[in-house]
Order: sequence, then C-alpha cells, then structure tokens
Amino acid sequence: MTRLSTHRLRKSIAMLSAACLLGLTAACSAPSGGANDGPVEIRFAWWGNAGRAELTNKAIAEFEAANPDIKVKPEFGDIGGYFDKLATQVAANDAPDVITMGGAYPAEYANRGALLDLSKVSGQLDLAKLDQGALDNGQVQGKQYGISTGANALAIVVNPAVFAAAGVPLPDDTTWSWEDFAGTAASVTAKSPKGTYGTATVLTHDSLDAFARQRGESLYTQDGQLGLTKETVQDYFDFSLKLSESGAAPNASETVEKLSVSTEQTLMGMGQAGMMLTWSNSLTALSKASGAELKLLKLPGEKPTPGIWLQSSQFYTISARSKHTEAAAKLVNFLVNNQAAAKIIQSDRGVPSNPEMRTAIQDLLTPQGKVEAAYIGEIGKMDFAPTYIGPTGSTAVSEITARINTDVLFKRLTPEKAAEQWISESKAAIGK
Repeated sequence: MTRLSTHRLRKSIAMLSAACLLGLTAACSAPSGGANDGPVEIRFAWWGNAGRAELTNKAIAEFEAANPDIKVKPEFGDIGGYFDKLATQVAANDAPDVITMGGAYPAEYANRGALLDLSKVSGQLDLAKLDQGALDNGQVQGKQYGISTGANALAIVVNPAVFAAAGVPLPDDTTWSWEDFAGTAASVTAKSPKGTYGTATVLTHDSLDAFARQRGESLYTQDGQLGLTKETVQDYFDFSLKLSESGAAPNASETVEKLSVSTEQTLMGMGQAGMMLTWSNSLTALSKASGAELKLLKLPGEKPTPGIWLQSSQFYTISARSKHTEAAAKLVNFLVNNQAAAKIIQSDRGVPSNPEMRTAIQDLLTPQGKVEAAYIGEIGKMDFAPTYIGPTGSTAVSEITARINTDVLFKRLTPEKAAEQWISESKAAIGK
C-alpha cells in the first residue's frame, strides 16, 4: 500500500463536513442502521488490477455462500481515480458500506465523522486474534476505525535478469548506501538497451519518510507536527534530481508519464528496470506482469539507523452512513478471520495480520508470495522507530511531495527552494 493522495480530497471532505453541520444526515456521527431484517445488499469498494479483482470476487462468492442473506456489490478501479471517486461519493452521502483505504485516509475520514467506530459492531467483528501492531495502525485517537488487510514494507524490487544482461552484480543489501544504489542504477542503465533503466522511478513520498527516519527524524511526530528538517527534505530532492540527471532513472517527462500507470505499464512490469522502490506486496503482481523471477532487497542506507517500518498494506473501514453496518462488519470479519478468504486472497493485500491466517496460507503461497512473507518476517525482527499516522490534512502532503519533486526534475525549482516550499505547503496542509 502505499501512502496515497488526491488533490480533491480536502474539498470533497469539506463538503461532507458542511453536510454534517447542516444536519442533512444524522448518520454523519452514527450508523443509520444495524440489524438485518432480511436479505440486504452492501457495497464493497477497493482499488487494484484485474488480478486483485478476480481474487476478491472469489472471496465475495465464498462469503455470500456462507451468508445467503447478504449480497455484496463490488466496486473497484485503478488507483488513479479511486480516491477522487470516493471523496465525491462520501460528500454526496453515497459512500460504499465497506471501504478499502490506505495511508492516512482512515484518519482523514474518521476525524470528520465519515467512518464507523468499529466497537459498535464488536458482535460481528472479532479483533481478538489480530496482531496488536496491526490493530494500532487502524486506530484514530484511540478508537478503531480501520482493520489492517495485512502488513507490508518498503523494499527495492530487483529484476536479476536485467542485472545479468547488463553484467552488473546484484548489490549487497546488508551494507549498501544510497550512493551505492545510485551508482548501481546508473551502471545498469549505461550497460542496458535504450529504454531500460537501473531504477524504474525517482523517489517517492514514502522514501522521504524513510530518508528522515534513517537520520533519526520522522515525517510526522506523535502530536501531528512535521518531524523532519529542511536539510533532509533538500537532500531528498537533490538525490531525486541526481538519479534522473545521471540516467540512473528516467528523465522528468517519462517519470511524470509513469506516475499513475497500472502495474503492467510500469517499467518494472514491462521488464525494463533493474530496480524499483515500492511496497513489498507489489512483488507478486510485478513478477506476473514482467514474467521474471523478481527479488526483494532491503532499503539502502539502513545502517546505522533503520528507516524501515511495517505498514498496514491497506485498511478495511465501514461507512458511518451505512444502513447495514452489521452485514458490513460480517464481511470484514470474513476477510480477515476466515481461512477460505485467506486461502483465496493470500498475500495480495499484504501478509495477513491474523497469525492463524498466515499459517493457513503458508503452503499455498506462490514463490513470490513466500518471498514477500519472508521479507516481512525479517523486517518484523528489526528494531525500528515507531510510526505515527499522519494528522488531518496529511493526505495532501504526498501530493505536495510529488508535485514539487516534478518541479525539481524539470528544474523549475532548485532542491533548496523546493525544500522551503515543501515545508511551507506541508505545514499549511496539516494546519501547523
């Protein structure tokens, strides 16, 4: 999962807040219905490619077979338009019953009364067997609004075939630095056919977080402030620019073109990249798209201070306006606690947060799925700093990062000016 953003979210959520204040719907702060008096239909929204849709629909069919009085209507699409559509639906009082979210979105929506406090459906949703860390990730101000679909972590996805064709040895991820990463990527590009790059993209918003953590800082503090210095932000933009200028990564134009493409259309998915900084649960989809046996490496620069953390891949949430909260809770419970669902979904949404589900799927995992699970197991043994969910407004910060990074790549801003602008805009976004 990634940490996700949309430039329309603040406007649409503001519309939602206004609706609540005007009393257009009493359901802004409480569920409008719970008990099921007969067959009901609930809507379930998620994002992802066709492979995820196929798996999810199979799980839905199993759920409906076990719960004949509940019909589930799937709503899914590419990540590019998912949160824009969701923001519009929520503002129009037309939110799906079960909503998949990522990053700081649960906090954004929960703080404005759009999500159900899941303690209200404790009779249908059993959280007792989930990892405590996974539960913590879905809490906002001490209340449970999201249920982790599974854990993942940032990683460097590597295509060994591209390295072999270029005659470049795979890096040692126990010792490598960001300088090593840049040098290796540039070498792969130089020794590969035109259109193949050492690294698929320049840096992401998530890697800015890792940059900060490796320096003993953090993107956000526990009290919702920015927790990183201008120097760190400037170094981040400077490094991003150098990757592009050196040819280690695509140029500015190609980078922008690839910002919101499907897995199959990424350079890694097309077999045209040696490395890609992304989330560990992307390995299976990228491997399938590329037709290659991809590997996961730890982030560069993890010594002496690790910047990595375990992230909930995604969250299942329930709309506060749902008229069928109990049915919605039964679906979420099935997805995270039922072996039939676990054996279908496996690690597509991250390594399951329920240990019993992890055991149930272990022998079923593809080779790539086993690599993902092993990677998460390694990361889980590390001693890393705590992670704090972003404050209200923080979903806009990732959009700010991407936009300013684009300006840096096109040389409309120097890294120094970019850092100043990033800090100013980010503080304004979170109201600090």
